[in-house]
Amino acid sequence: MDPALEDGNSIPLLRTLDIHLVEIGDRHAVMEVTVQDLHRNYYGGAHGGLIATLVDTVAFFARPLIPSGLQLTTTQLNLTYVRPAAVGDRLQSRCELVHLGRRTASLTVRVTRGDGALVAHGSVSLMVVAEPTAG
Repeated sequence: MDPALEDGNSIPLLRTLDIHLVEIGDRHAVMEVTVQDLHRNYYGGAHGGLIATLVDTVAFFARPLIPSGLQLTTTQLNLTYVRPAAVGDRLQSRCELVHLGRRTASLTVRVTRGDGALVAHGSVSLMVVAEPTAG
């Protein structure tokens, strides 16, 4: 297994929420979760915070970012919810790296259900806090 996948899947919050980093690409990354009872909101569907967590977290894992050793932090998260997700739905969050400069990165993210229906879309801006350390 790719060491970056292992590192991503070892994040305590992701383990708690049963979110899985499944793919790291040259300009994208993919995370998945199956909506469970622990993810429910007051009305019984997927909590918006679960979807926001998918969007915020997947944005860090395109290969030029965390896997390259950059230290980053989110500076902006913009999210539009399109339709609800229900318990049992498999959600996939996919980011695409749009821009990587010396101090900032910009990404777009889409969250879809297993049937391909769009659940949410958004954008994430990241700030480069530190360059990779020489090892």
